[in-house]
Amino acid sequence: MSVLPSAANRQDEVRSDHLRLGRLGNFVGFRLRRVQNQLSRIFANETAGQGLRQGLFSSLAIISANPGISQSELSREVGLDKSVTVTMVDEMEKYGWAERRRSSHDRRRHALYVTPAGEIRLNELFAIMEQTESAALHQLSDGEMQMLSELLDRMYDAIVRENGI
Repeated sequence: MSVLPSAANRQDEVRSDHLRLGRLGNFVGFRLRRVQNQLSRIFANETAGQGLRQGLFSSLAIISANPGISQSELSREVGLDKSVTVTMVDEMEKYGWAERRRSSHDRRRHALYVTPAGEIRLNELFAIMEQTESAALHQLSDGEMQMLSELLDRMYDAIVRENGI
């Protein structure tokens, strides 16, 4: 376990609501999860009643950005169990947002594509996500946002590489 150099100082930081994070403040996973949980809760509230299963939006977005991606690649990228990914792709097909096609390179593999209806839905969901994240992102400058994105990508790549995912 690696603790960041300034972790001892962060351990006793007092947040604006006067609660201390204690030793949890030493772990980036907790800090990331805390932000993610809040953003997910807000997004879920905004999309309540729309039949969106957790992970569907990100899966649809990854398929859109990577036409022809396999279900295995999608599963790895969004961090979902392969069986959950299959169910999610089934659901996207049911809604008419995505489709499976046999890969032209490997007949055993399904290639995934977003349909025009899926692109419309994706645009709607991205608008909701932009609204959801706006308060948090306005706390960061453009340079800080770029740096945060780069750091998170480096962390993700290290985790994937280290765990052979």
